[in-house]
Amino acid sequence: MKKLLYILFSFVILAGCEPKIDELSPNKGSADFSRFVSVGNSMVAGLTDGALYFSAQQNSIPNLLAQQFQLAGGGAFVQPVVKSEFGVEFPGSMPRLKLGYVTDCTGAPSLGPVPDLGPRDPLQPVGYQVNNLGIPGAKSFHLLVPGYALLNPYYFRFATDPNNMVIQEIPPLNSTFFALWLGSNDVLGYAISGGVGDTITGQATFGPAMGGIVQSLVGTGTKGVIANIPDIHDIPFFTTIPYNGMVLPSQDIVDQVNFAMGHFGLPYTYQLGPNPFLVADPTSSRPVYKVRQMKPGELVLLTVPQDSLCLGMGLISSITLTPWPLPDQFVLTQDEIKDEITNIETAIAGYNVIITGLAQTNGLALVDMNTKLKELESGLVWDGIHMNANFVTGGVFSLDGIHLNSRGNAIAANYFIESINAEYGSTIPFVDITKYQGVLFP
Repeated sequence: MKKLLYILFSFVILAGCEPKIDELSPNKGSADFSRFVSVGNSMVAGLTDGALYFSAQQNSIPNLLAQQFQLAGGGAFVQPVVKSEFGVEFPGSMPRLKLGYVTDCTGAPSLGPVPDLGPRDPLQPVGYQVNNLGIPGAKSFHLLVPGYALLNPYYFRFATDPNNMVIQEIPPLNSTFFALWLGSNDVLGYAISGGVGDTITGQATFGPAMGGIVQSLVGTGTKGVIANIPDIHDIPFFTTIPYNGMVLPSQDIVDQVNFAMGHFGLPYTYQLGPNPFLVADPTSSRPVYKVRQMKPGELVLLTVPQDSLCLGMGLISSITLTPWPLPDQFVLTQDEIKDEITNIETAIAGYNVIITGLAQTNGLALVDMNTKLKELESGLVWDGIHMNANFVTGGVFSLDGIHLNSRGNAIAANYFIESINAEYGSTIPFVDITKYQGVLFP
């Protein structure tokens, strides 16, 4: 087990083709970027490393877009600024993460995400009107809930009236161009809880909610860009720990495990090296130890506690010497009782059909983030810098394994710019990715 964290950070960096920075003079085309507004969730807000903090917020996707838009007539872009480098303080909030040294139960050290402790901003209204309406935690229909500021502290910080619906913030901004990236949380809450801590928003709710939000943005002809929802299989939170991440380092341990399996009446044989984790199996006919081995395609979440893995969780407890399956909240399974992965994939596919339809109906630029993140899996090279979607070493995702870091936001901003230029005939220059930091190593 002491080698598990080593597995998490042992990756191959793949390279793709090297893109070139657009050398055309900035031109707005048929768009008007003078009053730019962004709407969405944590990706739009700039949340990084598990927290919303100052430097990451300055490198949020919409803020990077606004800086490029200013080269073609764009105006000022105001965010609800977090002044602290450690996040916002409120009940249940977490400090930002940093890469540090951790030690497992055997005393083996390795690199891993650890809390970066420091003074955080108090939770209070910022006191000014903002253009970035990105709200961490927001689902599509939340933007149509009166008084949502009383439920979400991030919206509370910039709500002009705590009794408002979020979409009521949009008309007073009189925007000429918008960016909308929303809907991930409608399925992500279910996914990151292992299918036990949240529900997936139904298509019958998602469609009208997104349609209402788009209508509030387009007004009497306002142009904009909308992005779709990525596949969880392209997000490190779900893919970093393999289903067969139970590594047995010696034949002596293998023999002991195989003896224990026979003793407990479990029909599983183990070998040197990687082996599937044990998970609960409520369909088993065995009177006790209703467990099974994980199957290829099933996912272990990044939140699985490393100290428990070190003590045998996912195989046999070193304390009780009995089978210890991974709890439901740390896995996404595919079985006849609860096919969590298919539920997620079906929802995302449906959401993306709805988003594509809204883009086509309203003449909006569409960013296919679902495809773009798949392409990122094979790697990207920019001015000699290799990047991909791997956790930590890929240089694109932050330490929470879900949100992009500053360099990842720069890449995403360029995906938005690519779609905007194609739809509106503009020549907005790409962001120079090399100016933005990936994961900072100690």
